[in-house]
Amino acid sequence: MKLSDLKPNQKGIVTEVVGNSEIKRRLLNMGVVRGVEIRMVRNAPLRDPIEFEVRGYLLSLRREEAENVIVEVRG
Repeated sequence: MKLSDLKPNQKGIVTEVVGNSEIKRRLLNMGVVRGVEIRMVRNAPLRDPIEFEVRGYLLSLRREEAENVIVEVRG
């Protein structure tokens, strides 16, 4: 499942980061790496950006960026 498909308060474990090298590097630098748990907090009113909790901090990603992260759903 893509990270962008998570519902509010749904958690997932990152299994893969895809996309071009620039996007991958940016996501990896922000702590979105394989094996990390990430929780969808909320969508902005127009569904972009999306706010996530990862490694104890809140991270806002554009929907197109979140589509590059593949997660395994947990709860």
